[in-house]
Amino acid sequence: MSSLLLDTDQWDLVLDANGNIALADAPYALAQDVSCAVRTVLGECYYNTSIGLDYFGQVYGKTPPVSLIIQLIVAQVLTVPGVITAQCVISSFSARSVSGQIQFTDDTGEPTVVNF
Repeated sequence: MSSLLLDTDQWDLVLDANGNIALADAPYALAQDVSCAVRTVLGECYYNTSIGLDYFGQVYGKTPPVSLIIQLIVAQVLTVPGVITAQCVISSFSARSVSGQIQFTDDTGEPTVVNF
């Protein structure tokens, strides 16, 4: 399955050598889709307002336990088509940022790690 290729620094579309919107293929496409799923705020996608993490309701402006953030991230990653299992490891957590790794297995059994 393909996905639109996003620049890793700006998280914006990339053009290929012919000036067309570039596509990402598996396995990178799935890793990018997982990263997009975690970056999506609940209600942000006008075509489907039911997808995304409830950052405004449960995370921003609050001090939630790390276990809640892990639970929210894993639940969101498991909604990505092709993802079978997921784990989240938080390496840094402060009042304004969180970073860590998402470790997931796709439907072919291939393990992948995505940093956030």
